[in-house]
Amino acid sequence: MELLQCSSTSTHLHPIPSTNRNSSSLNQNSSKFALGFPRNSSSLQFRRKCRLPAITLTSSRAHLSIRACALAGASGSDPAVNKVSEFRDAFWRFLRPHTIRGTALGSFALVSRALIESPSLISWSLVLKAVSGLVALICGNGYIVGINQIYDIGIDKVNKPYLPIAAGDLSVGSAWVLVLIFAVTGLSIVASNFGPFITSLYCLGLFLGTIYSVPPFRMKRFPVVAFLIIATVRGFLLNFGVYYATRAALGLPFVWSYPVVFITTFVTLFALVIAITKDLPDVEGDRKFQISTLATKLGVKNIALLGSGLLLVNYIGSIVAAIFLPEAFRRSLMIPTHTILAICLVFQTWLLDQAKYSQEAITNFYRFIWNLFYAEYVIFPLI
Repeated sequence: MELLQCSSTSTHLHPIPSTNRNSSSLNQNSSKFALGFPRNSSSLQFRRKCRLPAITLTSSRAHLSIRACALAGASGSDPAVNKVSEFRDAFWRFLRPHTIRGTALGSFALVSRALIESPSLISWSLVLKAVSGLVALICGNGYIVGINQIYDIGIDKVNKPYLPIAAGDLSVGSAWVLVLIFAVTGLSIVASNFGPFITSLYCLGLFLGTIYSVPPFRMKRFPVVAFLIIATVRGFLLNFGVYYATRAALGLPFVWSYPVVFITTFVTLFALVIAITKDLPDVEGDRKFQISTLATKLGVKNIALLGSGLLLVNYIGSIVAAIFLPEAFRRSLMIPTHTILAICLVFQTWLLDQAKYSQEAITNFYRFIWNLFYAEYVIFPLI
């Protein structure tokens, strides 16, 4: 369930299981709705006033997404303002906010680490350069997730009907304009501020993101290749690239430190887990469109357990590193935080099993994995 924009804010909620025993009648009546909105004129007036939660009702055989609109305020609101508001909402969903948060936190954590190591070199010009680098990373992120949506419309209508292209809130033409703007803007910022080496890494990231989604390559069809692409872009390129660029901006040569080796290794493995588990909520659509994933081949339960197992390896490795390298890490923070996160992971996996791997439980599990991902970047500058 996704909360669409009411006034000037938007919040993301998530699918909940339907308690309506007459889900079949809902499906029969779904023809009355287009892209989640009723087509009668009065309902269209409701839509212009205020957007309320889009609730995805799930049964064992079908998913029905309904967007309910309620009348709010007096009549005669400005159509231009409404169009801007609707586009802003579609644009934000197009960016896939959970990936933006990961990119922003990763950038902040690596820059912070480099500055903590050389506090005497901090300057306002460096801060401005870091901000421009963050904008470039968000543009690159937007390009990759955007082009994936352009080529996944049919699948998204089944798996992610709330995404703007699949929902009909953003045209394919507009989406192409946005991804081209993202690519050109991001590449221009990097080329003009960070030198040829970082520019080449940025281009590599865009290239990998392109062949992941675009025919005839469409590497997402091949699970192992898809995992490697995601782990490379979100794991190695992001962490190494940001730290390298920050050191260069400080006028320092790149040096692998224990904390940077740790976070690069940790996040690369974590990105692999994200790549493995991201298909868990999408099994229905992937099977329908004959997309081969580990989840469709091995089953949801096995992939969830595999992902949890790999993350536990990460956390155990973190604790071991803190024990044997006390000069490199703060034991007082490294050991308890990763112990707590590991316990939380085990508990969440147990909840998933107790829920019999229902769609709601799968969605909660995948969301929790992203929260663990964010948490690691939050604590990294302090370890």
